[in-house]
Amino acid sequence: MEEHGGTYAVFWPRGERALQSHPLAPRLDSLAGKTVAFVWDYLFRGDEIFPMLERELQRRFPDIRFIGHETFGSTHGENEHEVVGGLPDKLRALGVDAVVSGIGC
Repeated sequence: MEEHGGTYAVFWPRGERALQSHPLAPRLDSLAGKTVAFVWDYLFRGDEIFPMLERELQRRFPDIRFIGHETFGSTHGENEHEVVGGLPDKLRALGVDAVVSGIGC
């Protein structure tokens, strides 16, 4: 086998970061008395899974309140930029403490 010496240029195949990462919001100590919003992209079984989550969370935290995905619209498709862009203000206006986001692939 023949040895090759020298220096080779190497390029990292991944591009530069387009967005700065931000620290995550602190976790809630409990869901008792909190308002939880369901947000969905309408692609995979959110209509089946959200009611199951709601039922189980309500069992554990009887004073929890839910806001359904219908309130927000689909986070995928024709209006996704408008829906996602408006989420912070809408969540704040509705007094939402936590979000369950359903994303299907």
